[in-house]
Amino acid sequence: MGPGAIQMSSAAAKRPRPKYLTLSAILFEIRLPLPAWISILQRVSGALLFFPLAAWLLYLLDASLTSEQGFARVKDHYLGLPVVKLALIVFIWAYAHHFCAGIRFLLLDLNKGIALTPARRSAAAVIVVSLLLTAYFAWRIW
Repeated sequence: MGPGAIQMSSAAAKRPRPKYLTLSAILFEIRLPLPAWISILQRVSGALLFFPLAAWLLYLLDASLTSEQGFARVKDHYLGLPVVKLALIVFIWAYAHHFCAGIRFLLLDLNKGIALTPARRSAAAVIVVSLLLTAYFAWRIW
């Protein structure tokens, strides 16, 4: 082997090791742009809508439709608990964010607002609109 092979292997040994992304690295070390957070939060809100909250809301709907007593029990006793109201507010945020981000992604698929500045503005609009909708419905619930 010639001297070039030795230099190449020593250069490969000096390369920095790859950084593996963990949840803590994404949350605290890497500064993601706002459109990336919108994408991540849309996945989180979609998972929340599908897994725990949809089954819980279907249970509440079933309990409230069985009889008048079931409706009164759900309305008076169950929905009066602060933790249940908080869970409903989380569900409302998940729905509002998923809906608004979905509209944004549909517009991006149609090549509307792909440039950097409009993409950042639409990402900020998603955050603002979803939080305003959540605040309005939280005010109505509480």
